[in-house]
Amino acid sequence: MTVAGRHIAIIAPPTAGHLNPLVALGTSLVAAGHRVTLVHMADVAAMLPRGDVAFAPLDHPADRQGLLAEHYRKLAQPSGPVGLPRMIRSTAAMTELLLAALPATLTRLGVDAVVADSVEPAGALVARHLGLPFVTAITGLPLLREPMIPPPFLGWAYRADALGRNRNNGGYAVSDLLMRPVTRIVTTYAQLWGLDPDPQQQWSDRLQIAQCPAGLDFPRTALPPSFRYGAPWRLDEPVDDIPESDGRPLIYCSLGSLQGARRSLFAAMTAACAAVGARAVVAHGGGLSDGDAASLPGDPLIRAFWSQTRILPHCSAAILHGGFNTVLDALAAGVPIVTVPLAFEQPATAARLKRIGAARIVAAADAARGGLEPALRHVLTDPGYRRAAGLLAAEMAMAGGAADAAACVETALRDDAIVTPAGLDLAEDRAACAA
Repeated sequence: MTVAGRHIAIIAPPTAGHLNPLVALGTSLVAAGHRVTLVHMADVAAMLPRGDVAFAPLDHPADRQGLLAEHYRKLAQPSGPVGLPRMIRSTAAMTELLLAALPATLTRLGVDAVVADSVEPAGALVARHLGLPFVTAITGLPLLREPMIPPPFLGWAYRADALGRNRNNGGYAVSDLLMRPVTRIVTTYAQLWGLDPDPQQQWSDRLQIAQCPAGLDFPRTALPPSFRYGAPWRLDEPVDDIPESDGRPLIYCSLGSLQGARRSLFAAMTAACAAVGARAVVAHGGGLSDGDAASLPGDPLIRAFWSQTRILPHCSAAILHGGFNTVLDALAAGVPIVTVPLAFEQPATAARLKRIGAARIVAAADAARGGLEPALRHVLTDPGYRRAAGLLAAEMAMAGGAADAAACVETALRDDAIVTPAGLDLAEDRAACAA
């Protein structure tokens, strides 16, 4: 089959940070003449943003109402000796459900290609099992393992020496140990289907396409030929009613879609904004009650959701938990960041922001003790932070976003697709994708 008119399935974790950019990518693929269906639990349908991507539920009796809400409760407390193992077990159960259900579901739908999120191994493994061409979509930090790159869930600085290599090796060993529930499930199904369970096989040799710009990542020396850095994949957002200026700079404050119930941390954010003469613009994702929102100090502007890409260009800085999509949107607007990493890949994202000079890092415990105010003053008064963010904004503007990523996916899904060396000039790389 040629690339024209494919039916492409998107397989991803059931969280907004993965679904939203992939729906944007899928919408661009639909505009190019393909049929795109996101496949997951029935409860996921309500989470999808408006776009041209269809949705299909899993064909499996274990997919029941309320399963997604149970999973989210575990993701909302992802740290500590109890929370972390519980979250990993829940993630493993999600992968097991997908592995059990996807072969029949994709066959029934007549899917002939897959876009597999790098964080959910079921997508690539099922594509290999069914003999479907697939590409790897990297919606967060690139997870490709290199000796000098710290594990992606640790806030370690980059060190290109023996100490850094040894430290990273130890970190990967611990990470592998913690992730054994997921690895065990994937290995079981790979062996059942007669496939190599090596984790490297989950990465497409056709295309590995990332939202992450090269300038944000740590320096890499072993990227595969099929890897491409990129820029945020976004749907056009409605124009928000931007509040009229009262002379105070606006500071965007967000904890993403999973951590928005942390009223005390939002209070520390809005108090810090008031202390520096700024006004907080709070997006709590529905996590705060009306009473909690009304009690935040500092006269903040508060909504469950703002049109993030519309409001950020009006802001002088952002205070964020380090969620990857919000970080990319802030950088795309040239906005410097104070980051308070909480979980997942957020400490690693914060370490990269610090390295390029676009952010200051404040630990959550320090934020509760007044640590946000001096950090915010620094990013507002030192022009180096905005300059660093501006460099990333320029890089991402050249990379083209979802439409250019979709062109790369189209090229990669051709029957005669071949990979080209990584590290091409951006203009050459984009032309190659569109050819």
